[in-house]
Amino acid sequence: MVSLTLVLAMMPLVVPKLALIDSHATHQTKALFANLKKISKSSILFGHQSATEYGHGWSGDPDRSDVKSVVGSHPAVVGVDFNGIASPRDPEAALAQASRLRKVIVDQYDRGGAITVCCHLSNPVTGGNFNFKKGDGDTVKELLPGGSHHEQFKKILANIADFAKSCRGKDGNLVPMIFRPWHEFDGDWFWWGRGHCTMEEFTALYKMTVSELRDTNGVHNLVYAFSPDCKFESERDFLERYPGDAWVDLVGFDDYADFGRDRYDLATGLKKLQIVSDYAKKHGKVAAFTETGLESIPNPTWYTETLLKTLKTPGLELSYVLVWRNDQRSPTHYYAPFPGHSSVPDFQKFYDDPLTLFAKDLKSLYR
Repeated sequence: MVSLTLVLAMMPLVVPKLALIDSHATHQTKALFANLKKISKSSILFGHQSATEYGHGWSGDPDRSDVKSVVGSHPAVVGVDFNGIASPRDPEAALAQASRLRKVIVDQYDRGGAITVCCHLSNPVTGGNFNFKKGDGDTVKELLPGGSHHEQFKKILANIADFAKSCRGKDGNLVPMIFRPWHEFDGDWFWWGRGHCTMEEFTALYKMTVSELRDTNGVHNLVYAFSPDCKFESERDFLERYPGDAWVDLVGFDDYADFGRDRYDLATGLKKLQIVSDYAKKHGKVAAFTETGLESIPNPTWYTETLLKTLKTPGLELSYVLVWRNDQRSPTHYYAPFPGHSSVPDFQKFYDDPLTLFAKDLKSLYR
C-alpha cells in the first residue's frame, strides 16, 4: 500500500500563475512586475521616500539624493506622494507640483529605477488633511456610490489617472509605478483607518480606486499594492480587509514599531514579513517591506544589525524595502544617512552587501 505521504510527495508542485490584475498592462509594467518577483528570490531593492525631491537641509537639487551623496548611487526605489496632484486646492500650484513630480518619476525611470506611490489624500468631505480628526465622520462611506462626495471622488481619481498617463520616459513609454493606496489602514490615524469605516466599506473603496483608474480611465501602467501597518499577528489578520487577489498585485506592510521605534522585537517583525512573503508565494503576488526605518538613526549600526540581519533570513522573498523620508528642514526627521552622520560607515556596509540593490545595480528592470 502506498502511503499518503508518498502520494503527496509524488504530486507535481503547483506554482501559482504570476500575472498582473490589469490584463492590458503595458509591456514595461508587466516586465517590472515579473522582475520584482525574480529579484525577490535572491536580492532586495533599497528604497527611500522622496529621495530625489529633497533631503537633509536641501531641496530641488538636480540629480541629488542623500543616499547618493553617501554611497554614490541613488536608491533603486524612489517613493513619491500623489496628494498634491490628486486633490488640488490651488490649480496653478498643482500644475507646478505635477511638473516637479513628473520629472522626479521620469528621471528615476530613465536611470532604470523603480517608483512607488502612496497618497496621503486630504479629506474630500471635510476639507481637512489626511489625519483623522474628531468630527470627520463617515468619510469613506460618503465617497462610495450613493455617498454625498462620490462624484467628487471620481474626479480625484481621474486627476490621478491623467497624471499617471502623462509620465513618459525618454524612450517614449509610460512609466510603470507601484501604486499603494490607503496604506496603514489598520490603524486609526488616517481618515480611511480601521476605526472609521467598516470592512465592507474599505474593500469597496479599494476596489473602486482600482476600477476607476484601470477600467474607467484606462490607466495601464500601475502595479497595485495592498499595505496595512503592522498590527496583524497571523495571515488571517493580515487579510481582514483584503479586497481579494483579483484586485491586488503586491502585498506588503509598514513596520516601524518592531524595528526600533517602539521596541526592538525583530522576531515579531520577521514573523510578519514571513506571513506576507509566504502569501505572495502561494498566490502569485509580489511581496515588499513597504515602509520601515528608525527616525534620526540613533543606532549607528541599525542598517546592518537590525534591517539587513532580518532581510537575510533564509526563505524570505521581498522585492524591496523602503525607509521613510529625510525632511529638508527638521533636524531630527530623517531615515537615511547623509554625509557626516554617524551611521554612514554602517550604511556603506549595507550598500556593499550582495543582498541589497541600488539604482546603479539595475540594468533591465523594464525588459
